[in-house]
Amino acid sequence: MTTTEPYKPPPRPVVRSITTDDIRAAISAGWTDFLAAPRYGLFFGGFYVLGGIFIFLSLAVFDIRWMIFPVAIGFPLAGPFAAAGLYEVSRRLERGQPLIWREILSVVVKQQRREFGWMAFTTLFIFWVWMYQVRLLLAVFLGSQSFSTLEGFAALVISTDAGISFIMVGSLIGLVLALVLFSVSVISMPLLLDRDVDFVTAMITSVATVFRNPVPMLGWGIMITAVVIISMIPAFLGLLLTFPVLGHATWHFYKRAVE
Repeated sequence: MTTTEPYKPPPRPVVRSITTDDIRAAISAGWTDFLAAPRYGLFFGGFYVLGGIFIFLSLAVFDIRWMIFPVAIGFPLAGPFAAAGLYEVSRRLERGQPLIWREILSVVVKQQRREFGWMAFTTLFIFWVWMYQVRLLLAVFLGSQSFSTLEGFAALVISTDAGISFIMVGSLIGLVLALVLFSVSVISMPLLLDRDVDFVTAMITSVATVFRNPVPMLGWGIMITAVVIISMIPAFLGLLLTFPVLGHATWHFYKRAVE
């Protein structure tokens, strides 16, 4: 008679204490990885740029340019998911493994059939909630106002009491949603690619990292958001450089934050 041992889940990742020095070190390592494999950085950065251009052109074609502002604010939320290929490049560079296009793209594709897909769903769901609450607040604060262009929308929200209230309330709700998504995804995305853990464990680890290191983690999130938004101004072209550097840096930041 044979007996089988009960299944033992892999140990939960251990969170480290980090400082602002780890942020500087991660950015430096991200830049080094980009210089070591610029073709991969420009390739994945190019996809992110094209995705942003497609979204904004779609808003123009369907004549809803006033949505450009909320979309621009929410667009960086998809960055951690879009950087999966960059995480794999950094992991291979770290381990001294060869960079082979077929294998790297295969790893990215396989993530869709793993827990990574659930994190992608979480990201898209929170982004959808962000867009829905914008439309809801528009109806509440600006329902009786009319605007058909981005210029008209901007003039309305900065020159009327209802518009200012819309911006204040919308910014507060957006900040809460951004903090939630940042907390559950900042570490979980590279963690899922690196280890055999489920997405719930990955999110718990990510949140635990934020709670243990609130100042450096929030500093990291603010820095990334600011860089991405600024990089979007010249027709998204700045993201060709900043997105891959930040993607590589995120991998090294994760390695510093989790044992």
